[in-house]
Amino acid sequence: MKNVSKYTRQFFTPPATEMKWTQKSYIDKAPQWCSVDLRDGNQALIVPMSLDEKLEFFKKLVEIGFKEIEIGFPAASETEYEFCRALIEQGLIPDDVTIQVLTQSREHIIEKTFDALKGCKNAIVHLYNSTSLAQREQVFRKDKQEIIGIAVTGAKLCKEYREKYEGNFRFEYSPESFTGTEPEFALEICNAVLDVWQPSPDDKVIINLPVTVQLSMPHIYANQVEYMCENMKYRENVIVSLHPHNDRGCAVADTEMGLLAGADRVEGTLFGNGERTGNVDIITLAMNMYSQGVDPELDFSDIPSITELYTRITGMTVNERQPYSGKLVFAAFSGSHQDAIAKGMKWREEGRSQYWTVPYLPIDPEDIGREYSADVIRINSQSGKGGIGYILETNFGYNLPKKMREVLGYQVKSISDHKHKELRPEEVFSIFKEKYVDITAPLDVTEVHYVQRSGIEATVALTYNGRNASATDTGNGRLDAVSNAIRSYTGLGFSINTYTEHALEEGSASKAVSYVEIISGQGRSFWGTGIDNDIITSSIKALVSAVNNMLTA
Repeated sequence: MKNVSKYTRQFFTPPATEMKWTQKSYIDKAPQWCSVDLRDGNQALIVPMSLDEKLEFFKKLVEIGFKEIEIGFPAASETEYEFCRALIEQGLIPDDVTIQVLTQSREHIIEKTFDALKGCKNAIVHLYNSTSLAQREQVFRKDKQEIIGIAVTGAKLCKEYREKYEGNFRFEYSPESFTGTEPEFALEICNAVLDVWQPSPDDKVIINLPVTVQLSMPHIYANQVEYMCENMKYRENVIVSLHPHNDRGCAVADTEMGLLAGADRVEGTLFGNGERTGNVDIITLAMNMYSQGVDPELDFSDIPSITELYTRITGMTVNERQPYSGKLVFAAFSGSHQDAIAKGMKWREEGRSQYWTVPYLPIDPEDIGREYSADVIRINSQSGKGGIGYILETNFGYNLPKKMREVLGYQVKSISDHKHKELRPEEVFSIFKEKYVDITAPLDVTEVHYVQRSGIEATVALTYNGRNASATDTGNGRLDAVSNAIRSYTGLGFSINTYTEHALEEGSASKAVSYVEIISGQGRSFWGTGIDNDIITSSIKALVSAVNNMLTA
């Protein structure tokens, strides 16, 4: 790569911390969640949401379980202002949900923000100003004390305007571009704001530490968060919040490590929508916790419906490999993966473990509204006998013998390879029926009569190569007797090697399905399947199907 020398590390490491967060192995409780889909996510859309779309999205966020929802920047546009008013005036904010609004540290903006909140029961007023070295030098051209002055002025104005309006209004402060700010200065400016707001047990303050632009590896951010948590004033009355973006692809790691480092709250979006590479994906965060037995206190049990609403309203797409949400994240095409999943599911059905431990599936897809048949075992040229057998058993009720699954597997894979496409479960079933089930040409058995003699005697009415005939022979059972009668008439050389059967459906109308393997005189194996209400008839149909496969091989 050219021009590498023009880049340098723009982050600042904090004074030495004990890095106590590294001793923790998992997040043991849900943080406070705040969705910023309607503000940070919305401002990143090519076509921002309309008022009606924002109202529909807000209702979905409430349904999912968010108790804090940042709805916009009311002073920034009339749409944002009117959305805030519509929520309040139409009584759409549940009593246990707090809306959050963003404001800069400028009096006319703060005044309009509080004006937008008239009549609101619970709200968070989110004040911010940028604090990074780059912003101070290049954008504002102000020194540290001047930047602190902006924040303190805004904090005082927020406090003054809160006294003028009825409602439960709490405060949040973000040193925007925190990750490019010297930690000691970030601490100084946050403490200056806290000195103005004087947080108490009944009036806690949120200090938000945004990864406005991702500049470092996640452990650096965790150390920055730990430094802030351990040195911030009024810490017992401060809710430390995280707001990571994803420029280096590490937003989830930043957030999880930041929570281990002492943070209490997370701001993010569904599916990680947001400016540039996006915000942290709250679905991924929540489901990561869920997969380790921790209740995230958000309901993602129907991700397909959430995906539908999100894509329709935002115009964005959800990548097929997006963790938990993508269409292919549970899909197994590999034969070895399919076999392991099928066996893991069988192990679970046998009650071997109370926990979900199925190989290759970190969570049960059904827990988030996905289907095994459509989402897990997918059939293409890379698939194996385990996956194909699983499809036939779970979707259609056919439990093929192991050796038959292997033979069918090669045939299905070959068809997928030649067609260069994935095969749907119905297509796999169609191949199975066409090649193995109730095949009646060139041989067909139309009627059988049995007599008990020294063994079983079977008189078989059959059609062979278009000619009707009858043949009689004996055997040690009914299927053996029919097999001998067929051989005596046709002169074919074969023997029955495998026979299995099971009920295809439960209840009085159940059918029997039989599987027969024969070995030809040349030592080749041929399979057939028969279905009938009568188990003996189904076994004869399976035998005839196998013989026909031998004849047409």
